[in-house]
Amino acid sequence: MRIGNLTLSGYAALAPMAGVADRAFRELCMDFGAGYCVSEMVSAKGIAYHSQKSAALMEISDAERPCAVQIFGTEPDTMADAARFALRYRPEVIDINMGCPAPKIAGGGSGAALMRDPALCGRIVQAVSRAVELPVTVKIRTGYDSDHLNAVEVARIAEQNGAAAVTIHGRTKEQFYAPPVDYEMIRAVKKALTIPVIGNGDVVDAASAQFLYEFTGCDYIMVGRGALGNPWVFREINAFLSSGRQTPPPSLDEKCRVLLRHIKAVVAYKGEDVGMREARKHTAYYLKGFKNAAKLRNLAFSMTTLADLEALIAAIRDYQSDRRIT
Repeated sequence: MRIGNLTLSGYAALAPMAGVADRAFRELCMDFGAGYCVSEMVSAKGIAYHSQKSAALMEISDAERPCAVQIFGTEPDTMADAARFALRYRPEVIDINMGCPAPKIAGGGSGAALMRDPALCGRIVQAVSRAVELPVTVKIRTGYDSDHLNAVEVARIAEQNGAAAVTIHGRTKEQFYAPPVDYEMIRAVKKALTIPVIGNGDVVDAASAQFLYEFTGCDYIMVGRGALGNPWVFREINAFLSSGRQTPPPSLDEKCRVLLRHIKAVVAYKGEDVGMREARKHTAYYLKGFKNAAKLRNLAFSMTTLADLEALIAAIRDYQSDRRIT
């Protein structure tokens, strides 16, 4: 698939997820076969106020390219300034968040709340598209709520104002992540546009990826929560959609190696104090499906050092082999 002059490999991208899809996780998923990734969302107002925390979210390593920087806000000029600022980090794409349902984002009029004002959506896309020469994409939902399912309208406006691609998550803002996913709306958006459409919603394995592709006709897919603790989902999707080949599930050894690699990268980028606090939630995702997962999660939530993680991994191996832990 092409976004502007950018050609993406594979079949699936890693979704932007605040607090989890950081640099370490993006690099890991790209290594396992994600064809594209998007940064955690960055506040345009934060950039305007010279927030170092906001600017740090735009940092991109060579190991995670091609990568988009995602920005959110409500003011076209401020969004355009943030897009220009992002150029110093050399992203391949600028993505505009019009889909976040979180109260602190949508409650301020940003994210999915923008879909209540399609004209403003158009002005923001136009301002950002005119500000940078990079492809500009937009991430939306099916609508604000079930009474306002206007994804087709907003997607058309985005295309008319310069968007190079649209990603649609098949839920409303009011749904957050509750079922069901509206695959019909994703298909309707695809039929309405001439630019590429990326489908998003409940892709957790090769089968769900194939269904999303075939039912909606979308050009590419985006994997979000299905990749948490499961970066090899991209390997699985690529193998199945390219050749019908089913890859074996990761072994216990691979899961332990990848968990350790992931958390070491988090610590390298953020320091042990911050990194190990964040490691607790990441580790909990990896523990899904393990024997004695509840006991292992309790151990994970008390970790403060990499040595604690290594002890946890030893505990994981013991529990899975039914050896008692003292």
